[in-house]
Amino acid sequence: MLVKSTEKFIHKKIFLAGHRGMVGSAIKRNLEHNGYNHLITRSKTELDLIKQFEVEKFFSEEKPECVIIAAAKVGGIWANNIYRADFIYNNLMIEANIINAAYKSGTEKLIFLGSSCIYPKLAPQPLKEEYLLSDYLEFTNEPYAIAKIAGIKLCESFYRQYGVNFYSAMPTNLFGPYDNFDLETSHVLPALIRKFHEAKNQKDINNSVTLWGTGKPKREFLYVEDLAEAIRYLLENVGAKDLYENGISQINIGTGEDLSINELAGLISDVVGFNGKIEYDNSKPDGTPRKLMDVSRIHKLGWKHQTQLKEGIEKTYDWFLSSKN
Repeated sequence: MLVKSTEKFIHKKIFLAGHRGMVGSAIKRNLEHNGYNHLITRSKTELDLIKQFEVEKFFSEEKPECVIIAAAKVGGIWANNIYRADFIYNNLMIEANIINAAYKSGTEKLIFLGSSCIYPKLAPQPLKEEYLLSDYLEFTNEPYAIAKIAGIKLCESFYRQYGVNFYSAMPTNLFGPYDNFDLETSHVLPALIRKFHEAKNQKDINNSVTLWGTGKPKREFLYVEDLAEAIRYLLENVGAKDLYENGISQINIGTGEDLSINELAGLISDVVGFNGKIEYDNSKPDGTPRKLMDVSRIHKLGWKHQTQLKEGIEKTYDWFLSSKN
């Protein structure tokens, strides 16, 4: 396990891009709770990350010492498949503008957050970091995945050409407070929470909830507060050299545990208190058959998740209920 170096970073000027999203807000809470007192944040109206001129002007004026890129356009299977141009363009522009401007302004350290969807659809399980670009991607989220892969390679290329301390972290499927519960654009776990909650409140004896696909695909889920702790741990303890000189371009963050969508639905229905039927629409896509992260490398570096899945779902449902009041 590495020796923590909190004091080295706690007074650094850190730009957190995407601080209002589920991931960014969790990172912000974690850093502030641990005494970080020079966080820089900007809303979209204050700084449009898609516009290169605005980003470069911001970096030349603020000169952040560290950068965490949690800003991204995200969504579930439906949104990824329908808004393909938006997902690839917006994410490419955000990451390219920030990474390049960070280099030009002399940023000391940058961590770019990607997604487990960067790995090939039929890659061996669990997903090791070296499986990146080894086969075809899942079609439904290919534009988003390509954008994230470009971000990984941008960080790696800036390191190899200029020696800068820029690298990428790949979280598994995330959930928690401030998640997106919109049924058209959300990921599977928050969508299920909302579906079961609304169905429970209908009080119909023939009540049922219909889910996409077969329920057979397996997924891994990480509570977002654990992800925030992992990012702080990486910030304080892990450098680009630790990754690239060991032959990898990114570091996986997850639990190393998965379950089927059918099992997930049963778990969420229990937490929510839904007692009706769960049915499946086989005409809808399943997506990738399985996505389980190999997290052995980050475990060796000294970090491991703390929140078990059911506990995380319970906390997320409590937040969902409080947000509706």
